[in-house]
Amino acid sequence: MIILILNSGSSSVKYQLWDTGGDGMLAKGLVSRIGIDNPLLTHTARGKKYEFSPGGIIDHNTAVKLALDALVHPEHGVIESVEQIEAVGHRVVHGGEEFSGSALITDEVIAAIERCIPLAPLHNPPNLMGIKACLKLMPGVPQVAVFDTAFHQTMEPHAYMYALPYELYEKYKIRRYGFHGTSHYYVAHQAAEMVGKPIEELRIITAHLGNGASMTAVKFGKSVDTSMGFTPLEGLVMGTRTGDMDPAIVMFVMKELGLSPDEANNYFNKKCGLLGLSGRSNDLRDVLEGAENGDPRCQLALDVYSYRIKKYIGAYAAAMGGVDVLVFTAGVGENSPYIRQRSTEGLGFLGIKIDPAKNEQAVGIKMDISAPDATVRTLVIPTNEELVIATETERLVKQ
Repeated sequence: MIILILNSGSSSVKYQLWDTGGDGMLAKGLVSRIGIDNPLLTHTARGKKYEFSPGGIIDHNTAVKLALDALVHPEHGVIESVEQIEAVGHRVVHGGEEFSGSALITDEVIAAIERCIPLAPLHNPPNLMGIKACLKLMPGVPQVAVFDTAFHQTMEPHAYMYALPYELYEKYKIRRYGFHGTSHYYVAHQAAEMVGKPIEELRIITAHLGNGASMTAVKFGKSVDTSMGFTPLEGLVMGTRTGDMDPAIVMFVMKELGLSPDEANNYFNKKCGLLGLSGRSNDLRDVLEGAENGDPRCQLALDVYSYRIKKYIGAYAAAMGGVDVLVFTAGVGENSPYIRQRSTEGLGFLGIKIDPAKNEQAVGIKMDISAPDATVRTLVIPTNEELVIATETERLVKQ
């Protein structure tokens, strides 16, 4: 099946075209600077990159049209006609309590996504713009929404509730939702295949470490806890996000710096994390370079970052009554031997030990980096959220 995968942001549209019949990803691209001057299409197919700027200011409808035009372009395209696209799969950030799985898009599903806008005001509106653009440009083509939050809907109330007055949950649905669900789902199932056991028999901790980072406790195939919460701000230290902290800090900083609620939200989401601690960069590679050159703040940032991961490993092992597999994925998890080593130091009492040589070799590849005497398997698994979206889209369309 030929499936278009769409990830619509506020100022960009990422896309991939997949052939689930065996060829995999055929092309990918990005339309950036939507709504501002000098929009740009970057399209890659057959190992070659093509760039084009239409000029002016474009909206999401035009952005999707540019992507479709690139896919059928006589020189750079990979299909002859848009009619060859059999389905569209959309990444939707927040499904709230409305969705515990992917959904074939209908008017009712669109209305439910709209009801979740207060929970994700920056993400769900552009996600909807992408959906509506495809409905307009490809009428009659089935479309599927795959939600970042859906995998975590198996959490029990004791894991997702906050100790706030219960009426806040009833009225505003304030609770832990978790994100990166598509990635956690994918690598957990890949891990089960790698160790040769049914996922229903395994206790797996998945660490999705990128600029945004989260961890999930996957017990017997179900998410039972995850580090991100009501928003992606909670949990691990991230590129620019604080992760866990005393909530009273928010009010203190707002008062001392004279910040409005919106300014405070921007501050804790975009000026903290590795960037705030190091004073150098939100990119782990830059922070590692700084630490190697003797910058104490960069070293502190790495220490805090790794320590938080280690604490969550211990917490999730306790929550599941043990752990059988630990998985590292995403940009940092797949490519940083240093972070994997620092995050697992001293965890031999849990059975977690990694082989230093294997750890150094495992950069951007699927690999078991466990030490020979480890009782817990530690794996590096590149994530593939687009494959999950393509698979889910095909499954629902063929039902």
